[in-house]
Amino acid sequence: MREYIAIDGNTAVATAMRQINPDVVAAYPITPQTSTVQTFSQFVADGLVDTEFVTVESEHSAMSACVGAAAAGARVMTATSSAGLALMWEIVYVAASNRLPIIMLVVNRALSAPINIHCDHSDSMGARDAGWIQIFSENPQESYDNMIQAVRIAEHPDVLLPVMVCHDGFITSHGLERVEVFDEEEIRDFIGTYKPQMTTLLDIDNPVTYGPLDFYDYYYEHKRQQVEAMRHARPVIIEVGREFGKKFGRSYSLFETHRLEDAEAAIVVLSSTAGTARVVVDRLRAQGLKVGLLKPRVFRPFPARELVEALAHVQVIGVMDRSISFGAMNNAGPLFL
Repeated sequence: MREYIAIDGNTAVATAMRQINPDVVAAYPITPQTSTVQTFSQFVADGLVDTEFVTVESEHSAMSACVGAAAAGARVMTATSSAGLALMWEIVYVAASNRLPIIMLVVNRALSAPINIHCDHSDSMGARDAGWIQIFSENPQESYDNMIQAVRIAEHPDVLLPVMVCHDGFITSHGLERVEVFDEEEIRDFIGTYKPQMTTLLDIDNPVTYGPLDFYDYYYEHKRQQVEAMRHARPVIIEVGREFGKKFGRSYSLFETHRLEDAEAAIVVLSSTAGTARVVVDRLRAQGLKVGLLKPRVFRPFPARELVEALAHVQVIGVMDRSISFGAMNNAGPLFL
C-alpha cells in the first residue's frame, strides 16, 4: 500500500534501502550523511531487513568491504559525504574498474579547508571521472525514486557500473517534505532478484581473481570496455526512467526542463537549487521575460548532445555551479565546462 509521509531526504533514502533489502551495507558515519546509515542500522536491528550491516573504521574500509561483497555476488549499498568520499578515493576507482554495481548515496558537502559541513558539489564532482554513473536529486522524493532506479541501472547486463545518487547536504538531506512511499512488493517486483552477470568470488567451481595486475594491452582493453558501458548506460537510464513512470506514475529522463520551449534565456542548475530557480523563472515570466530552466538529472554519462538540442534556440545561458574547477577556463565549474 502506498502512503504519503513527511520525511527528510536521508530518511527517504534509508526507507528505499529498507524496501530494496540489499545483501550488504558497509558504511561509516559522516555529517550530513550520518542519519542515513543510522536509520538503516535501526531497520537492521529491528529485523526489518536481511542485510549484513558492516560497521567499519573508515570510509576507505567501507568501500573496500563493498567491493569485496559485490565481487562475491551480493547486492551492495553504502553512503558518504565530503571527506568520506575523498578518503575512499582509491577504492572508488576499483569499484568502477571491476564493474561492480554498487549503489552509493553521496550527500553533497564541501571539502575542507576551512571545514565546512554545508553543501557544495566538490565531493561528487571530484569523482566525476572515476567511472561511476552520477544521478542528482532535487528533493527527498527524487532521492527515494532515484535509489530504486539506480539498482536497475547498475545491474543491467549492458552497464554493470556503480551509481552515485547525490543530494544536497542539509537542504535535501535534513529538509522535511511530503514523500510518496511505494508498496514494498511493488519495489521488489520492479528491481527484481539480483543475478550477477559474471563469475563471483564465491563460485568455487569457477575460481577467479578480481583486480590482478594488467599490462598495457589488457589495461587498455578494460578501460575501453568501461567507456562502452558508460555509453550503454544512457539508453538504459532513459528506459528505466520510463518503466518507473509506467509503474509508479513519475517518469524520469536525463534532464528536466521548465518553460524552456520558447525561452530566450535559460538557467542551468543541479539538485535542490532547481526548486528555487523554478520559482524565479515563473516570477520573471510574470514580468514578461522569456526565461526557462534546465535541470540536468544525470551528470555521468553527461548528456551533451541532448542538452545542446534542448538549448539550441536559447540566446543566453546562465550556469550556476556549486563547485570550482581550479585552474580551468576562468576557474569555471564542472557543470559549466
